[in-house]
Amino acid sequence: MQQEILINWSPQEARVAVLENGAIQELHVERALERGLVSNVYLGKVVRVLPGMQSAFIDIGLERAAFLHVADATSPTAKTTNGNVLPIEKQVFEGQALMVQVVKEPIGTKGARLSTQVSIAGRLLVFLPQDNHIGVSQKIPTGQREELKSRLQKLAGEQGGGFILRTNGEDASDTELGEDIAYLRKAWARIKAAALRLPPPSLLHQDLSLMQRVLRDMVSESTQAIRVDSREQFEALTAFGAEFMPMAAGKLQHYKGERPIFDLYSIDEEIAKALGRRVDLKSGGYLIVDQTEALTTVDVNTGGFVGARNFDDTIFKTNLEAAQAIARQLRLRNLGGIIIVDFIDMVREDHRQAVLAEFKKQLARDRVKTMAGGFSQLGLVEMTRKRTRESLAHMLCEPCPMCEGKGMVKTPRSVAYDIFREILREARQFNPREFRVVASPKVIELFLDEESQHLAGLSEFIGKPVSLQSEAAMGQEQYDIILI
Repeated sequence: MQQEILINWSPQEARVAVLENGAIQELHVERALERGLVSNVYLGKVVRVLPGMQSAFIDIGLERAAFLHVADATSPTAKTTNGNVLPIEKQVFEGQALMVQVVKEPIGTKGARLSTQVSIAGRLLVFLPQDNHIGVSQKIPTGQREELKSRLQKLAGEQGGGFILRTNGEDASDTELGEDIAYLRKAWARIKAAALRLPPPSLLHQDLSLMQRVLRDMVSESTQAIRVDSREQFEALTAFGAEFMPMAAGKLQHYKGERPIFDLYSIDEEIAKALGRRVDLKSGGYLIVDQTEALTTVDVNTGGFVGARNFDDTIFKTNLEAAQAIARQLRLRNLGGIIIVDFIDMVREDHRQAVLAEFKKQLARDRVKTMAGGFSQLGLVEMTRKRTRESLAHMLCEPCPMCEGKGMVKTPRSVAYDIFREILREARQFNPREFRVVASPKVIELFLDEESQHLAGLSEFIGKPVSLQSEAAMGQEQYDIILI
């Protein structure tokens, strides 16, 4: 697998596309005015403690108070003698200044989720200043973990704090690990000093920018090149990479082409497709992706695909292709939470197992943690994908003001009948000289044509004239009834 990373930068927005074998797999967007909060460390103020929910709300200077659950507030010392966790009301109190770290972005109507267990990520290690645990990434083979753990234990010394070795630190030398430990300890010292100096709520530590995180987190051995279309950012990333990530810095290239870098690889076209419900498959089948507040559903359809010799093979091949496409769409759209996949029903058990195996194989390539079960009795595959930030659609779009996010509006006839009922209600309560209906052109046109007899009958029944006024600026469901 060959990977390329494209960085498109402008003063207001940075966009990063991850391509594998020429096809876009991930898109990351960071806007200057909407920079992500995950991993930021704040000195917050406890504004409310809820014993019934075993949680607290913390003011960290955002529009909405952030959320701290007892499971994320518990330190090794916050336990009773018999090992039980102390309740939240015994750990924090209203008005208390508390150092917290964001572990999940504010999403929709939910505030950011917090933890009191601070962790600081470096190039090779993650530092746990409030814990003495020494760990190794689970992606590193089991046979190497104990050796790496003992090396790390010696390098960490007796200064306190724990470390977790990241996957890219597997082959690091003792010198490189020592430099990362020194960098992380300095960062923690700066955070502690700021916490003593600043009043709550205050930002104590901000995570790296999106482009810096590309060098830290996204570059692997399969990465062929990191192309940046801004000379200023290329030079800044080169300097940052030379100090902290020399291997990644060597793959940086300054893109000097006349065409925008995303146009060259048709990235904007892929973004437009990723915002739509329908995803066409090469075979002629297609997916329908629906995202709701509670979960995301993916429906697989054969469409016009009739290429196989029999119907079972047609379904099997469509589902195999869909398994690959769904895993890619989850990454590209950054869909998280509960996801329900409705593959086309398969009669043969070996086909079902082959599709499930392919689906899990594709999910294993995802950097975000995923967990998928088998086929349910209804033939559905239930899975979860960790959600730490807004999906692509929620980041780039907003609900339609006409349908308010439903995706549908009432027909003109339904709106006309709503108006009839409203006029009857108002006629019983008030005694105006005339009723004037102000509505969209389509609704007014219906009143003048097909519903004209019903309108005349209503006017005769209430004994008042009903006049009509068309308003082009109104949505199809919007109307006003004016009493004159």
